[in-house]
Amino acid sequence: MAAVCGGDGCLGLIGQISDAHGKKLTDLPAELLEFILCFPALSYFDIASVSCSCKRLHDVCHGRGKVWEHQYKLRWPRLLKYYRQLECCDWLKEFRTRQSVGLQIRKSIKSFSKRFFVEVPCVGQVLGDSFKELESLGAPEHFCEDELISILNSDKRKGLTLKYYAKKILYFLRQQNVLKSLKGFFGRSPDQQCPLEGAVLIDQYCNPLAEISLESISAQLEEITAKIKKTLQVKNPTHPSLREADEDVLMEDLVLQRQVVCALNSVLYEQLQYKGNESDYYNPLNSYLHQVLTRRTGIPISLSVLYLTLAKKLGVKLEPVNFPNHFLLRWCQRSERSSDIYDYVYIDAFGKGKQLTAKECEYLIGHQVTSDYYSAVSTEEMLLRMVGNLLNIGKRGEGSEKSYQLLRDSLDLYLTINPDNVQYLLLQARLYFHLGIWPEKVLDILQHIQALDPSQHGAVGYLVQHTLEHIQHKSHPAEPEVKRRSDQENREVQYSTGLIMRHKRSGYNCVVYGWDAKCTMGLEWITTMRVHQLPNGPDQPFYSVLVQDGTSRYAAQ
Repeated sequence: MAAVCGGDGCLGLIGQISDAHGKKLTDLPAELLEFILCFPALSYFDIASVSCSCKRLHDVCHGRGKVWEHQYKLRWPRLLKYYRQLECCDWLKEFRTRQSVGLQIRKSIKSFSKRFFVEVPCVGQVLGDSFKELESLGAPEHFCEDELISILNSDKRKGLTLKYYAKKILYFLRQQNVLKSLKGFFGRSPDQQCPLEGAVLIDQYCNPLAEISLESISAQLEEITAKIKKTLQVKNPTHPSLREADEDVLMEDLVLQRQVVCALNSVLYEQLQYKGNESDYYNPLNSYLHQVLTRRTGIPISLSVLYLTLAKKLGVKLEPVNFPNHFLLRWCQRSERSSDIYDYVYIDAFGKGKQLTAKECEYLIGHQVTSDYYSAVSTEEMLLRMVGNLLNIGKRGEGSEKSYQLLRDSLDLYLTINPDNVQYLLLQARLYFHLGIWPEKVLDILQHIQALDPSQHGAVGYLVQHTLEHIQHKSHPAEPEVKRRSDQENREVQYSTGLIMRHKRSGYNCVVYGWDAKCTMGLEWITTMRVHQLPNGPDQPFYSVLVQDGTSRYAAQ
């Protein structure tokens, strides 16, 4: 055994080793040889060398055997969840494919630095070309993700550039998978669209680097449901909700429903201390279900998703109501569905489950509304409102890096659900134009806007003209102008190329790669960016900077 573990030189001699009785080690039963070759100290390179030493060991190390299964599980434990427990698998083939994917990904990432900042500063564009070879391998997507996570989890002090781009690629790939899932979600019939699942997809898209799953969220809600049942049992030991039953079976008896709602409020708001976040209402974390469950605080719509789901698990049907400024749930007080708004009790999940009449709902927002606002809405409309909240938070962010990312993410989500919304298509085009990314996509968006609403030709024409100029400039860059800070006309320029800076207002980190003694942008850009509100306005040095999120900005001194 010592010879087996002694290193590469000893492994080549394994077939020649004899035990005390003169037997060769290769004469041992296959099960025992497999046990020896699964010793933790042996690497995949060792096993490959051993399997070439003789036919006997080659047969023991066959692709579907325990030796290569052990090597695969030892090296990539995160991938085991993708294999069924008793599945017969060619582990050697899986090992080779996973190894090839890893090498190809590292090769692609290493070429990112120059292309990302010089050619096309957008992950989506670069990946379109870089991952064609990966697709030709026919490898599952989770192999790519596992390699990226391996890079991110390696020694923190090494490979920082590799990790930077690995993080960007992982962010992008996970978001693309969520968009596919979201399109599949809305491809179902409305009665098959679960609000909880849709809200989790939104959460996953906006937080692609977090480990969020519908299973983990559902498991936490099951724990809360168990607590509610325990409370319910004290008041009514024979309550039908205590029996294991299908979630789709709803109770008709209003007395039994009231007992469920009472127990739900007691557990959620008194025992677990869930509450509406009044002090930090516009924090995007209030909209993400995994954060709402962790922090036990949210806004009306996110708390309504939880409340609605818990009630349904216990046999009570509640419906979402897209009430102005304050999302609500409604609960019918008749045995049959009714169109009369006064036949419903309205539940304020933000206000600790308080039950309101139709008139009291108007007091909640301070003005009267028509009966249309009391109607139940579809899951799609509910999710659009949730994404709309995130969009508004992104707009309020005053140009910070996080707000730009939230704005991009929420626009992607909104336009996936409602692809023909001209207002948000135009906002997306302007955002991409402002950030200097993906000019070809900007042109596609503008063409789509023109087809949907020809009256937008003014805004579309301006953006088309300047986007084409950007593409032309990129394909035929002008000779760099030689400027010296020491020259008299540049005496006010304080920062030199190459300095790493932090933006005072927006807070992003960046590196200076160029400067102008005065702002060189057009009047419309100056007006849009409110440059005149700055001290000295456009008559001060402006710097071209590369921001840590991969975008280029033009910032005043």
